[in-house]
Amino acid sequence: MQVSINVNGEQQSHEVEDRTLLVQYLRDDCGLTGTNVGCDTTSCGACTVLLDGESVKSCTVLAAQAEGQDVTTIEGLGEGEELHPMQRAFQKHHGLQCGYCTPGMVMASVSLVEENPNPTEEQVRSGLEGNLCRCTGYHNIVQAVLSAAQEKQGAAE
Repeated sequence: MQVSINVNGEQQSHEVEDRTLLVQYLRDDCGLTGTNVGCDTTSCGACTVLLDGESVKSCTVLAAQAEGQDVTTIEGLGEGEELHPMQRAFQKHHGLQCGYCTPGMVMASVSLVEENPNPTEEQVRSGLEGNLCRCTGYHNIVQAVLSAAQEKQGAAE
């Protein structure tokens, strides 16, 4: 089947099998390998992307279900060479170690802060519950999200 999806602001059209997952489409057809395949069972969140602004685990969405929608991956988050504020916060607060979970964690965090612009530490921990990191113990990730939320609040004032 033919699918047409707006990926990172660019229209992408490809012929795919009807059972192609969005994560496969992004990696194999669009060449966007920043979206990682972790578990294929929705347990880890490494494949999290934004679908029409909402975070989704792209291993649970068929490419056909994203037809006509907007998908943002980690590659499309920043402005050219400039990092997105959430990416900068992860860098500043050392919210990554091996980096495998980072793209999905950043995308989930962007969605979380859009939904709740001023989250508490507990709300961040709860909001990122579906994204797993085996390296950091989450402390630095939570601090990064809180920092990015504060920066966004300051920019809005």
